[in-house]
Amino acid sequence: MKKILLVDDNEQDRMLYRRYLTRSLGYESLELHEATSGEEAIRQYRAIRPDCVLLDYNLPDTTGLEVLVGFKQFFPVETLCVIMITGGGSEMLAVRALNEGALDYLVKQHFDRDLLVKTVTHAIEKNEWRQYQARYHAELQGVNQQLRDSLAELTAIRQELASKNALLETAHTQEKAHNKELDTINQRLARTNADLDNFVYAASHDLRQPVHNLRGLFDELRRTATFHDPEEAEVLRLVDESLRALVTTITDLAHVVQVEQLPGEQLAETVDLADLTADILQALRPQMVAAEADIQTDFAELPEVEYVRSNLRTVLLNLATNAIKYRYPDRTPQVWVRSRLQDGKPVLEVQDNGLGINLEKHGAELFQLFRRFHPQAGEGTGVGLFLVNRLVQATGGHIEVESQEGEGTMFRVFLRS
Repeated sequence: MKKILLVDDNEQDRMLYRRYLTRSLGYESLELHEATSGEEAIRQYRAIRPDCVLLDYNLPDTTGLEVLVGFKQFFPVETLCVIMITGGGSEMLAVRALNEGALDYLVKQHFDRDLLVKTVTHAIEKNEWRQYQARYHAELQGVNQQLRDSLAELTAIRQELASKNALLETAHTQEKAHNKELDTINQRLARTNADLDNFVYAASHDLRQPVHNLRGLFDELRRTATFHDPEEAEVLRLVDESLRALVTTITDLAHVVQVEQLPGEQLAETVDLADLTADILQALRPQMVAAEADIQTDFAELPEVEYVRSNLRTVLLNLATNAIKYRYPDRTPQVWVRSRLQDGKPVLEVQDNGLGINLEKHGAELFQLFRRFHPQAGEGTGVGLFLVNRLVQATGGHIEVESQEGEGTMFRVFLRS
């Protein structure tokens, strides 16, 4: 329901606005309120908080500009949706109205039903977009603050580890009898320190995709700034889901670091592969739509596996993302995600018809950090396959790859919970 406040002391003008708006404004329901003076307008605005105000400049007790100033005493100017209506076509008055916070202006006797409806609709949608943008920036600032806090925590941990390394070196010199034990501890600390570095890169890699999603969605919103159909809600919902995907990615990568530092603390659970894949495909929907990708799944032979859900999600998300990103430019991307049992052990397969990889040339470095084989296909840091392989190997699994350049790639992930 949209609420419109008509502020005009001329009954005939108000009647004309009512007739135009109730017959033509494209909202499911419309609630009209009226005021005949500036004082009444301010009182009603505070009481009902209308979605838009049609404000006549000439009022018996004041001017429309003074009423607009009165609105701003109680509400921020960026939340106001006001259309100034003047009796004459004074350009100076129009500029003053816009400078005071009005979103648009109309001249009496110079607009018809279509122009009024278009102006009101555009003003409401512009104000709603402005409010949504403000909320999004606030949420994004919160996410950025979380990232800064996480980086500060990582820095503190690294400093603590460096301090412990110095203590261990001193103890190694002083306690010759404990050389073997100290060497083991040093290796563990060195690996932990390296994994913290890798975590920063992995976070940047996996966060790139949700942020890319958000950018695409906002570009689409900017391109279609005026909405005339219910698809506006769908676009906004996709933005919200991308934000959730961003938070999920951060959480999952944090779990990866915990697994490396405290093995055994993450517990395997029964993971429904269809449900997990549906969640991943929802996160990848903008990329799938942009690439016109077709992803088929088959979990009939093995619908569930025992695994750490967050780790399995990261594995499948990276493989599916690569299958879309490294698609062959002259054909529709086809991706197949399957599960099966081989010798009684669970196997996940992700197959595509994309660019493929020269395994004779690159096979030995396929899962190494920062290795990229198709830099022309899109942005990336070469972290995805490294992270996937690390997660699979951490639980005793392994990955087999079949690929032909120009034909596609098959990843077989042999799992152990």
